[in-house]
Amino acid sequence: MPTKVLIVEDEVLIAMETEAIVEDLGHHPVGIAATSREALALAAAEIPDVALVDVNLADGPTGPEVGAKLADLGVAVVFITANPRMLQRRIENAIGVFDKPVADRDLAELLEYVTSRAAGRPAAPPSRLKLF
Repeated sequence: MPTKVLIVEDEVLIAMETEAIVEDLGHHPVGIAATSREALALAAAEIPDVALVDVNLADGPTGPEVGAKLADLGVAVVFITANPRMLQRRIENAIGVFDKPVADRDLAELLEYVTSRAAGRPAAPPSRLKLF
């Protein structure tokens, strides 16, 4: 069964490229959300296994709040942002933060790590992932 991935990103081109890579890797994109409201609505309709969450969204720096809510639901949350310093505090139950830009190979390694971790298989985190 493919992993269900929610993409929370307000930059349309980045979101679409991420969605295409997720599909190419054999996973199921739940959808793309540009705002906190859209992200939570998509997650309510189909709870994702993984959420890739930017910090700054179309409705402001609401990514950490969205990530915290998703993580509380048991979603594996990874923040993907060009502004990692905006995550001053650890987000409870989230995995960590990955700096932009993210290449295809980076995303493949990240999703492999997250899915292995969820399945209880040992896996080394990608070198660019800063764990919480």
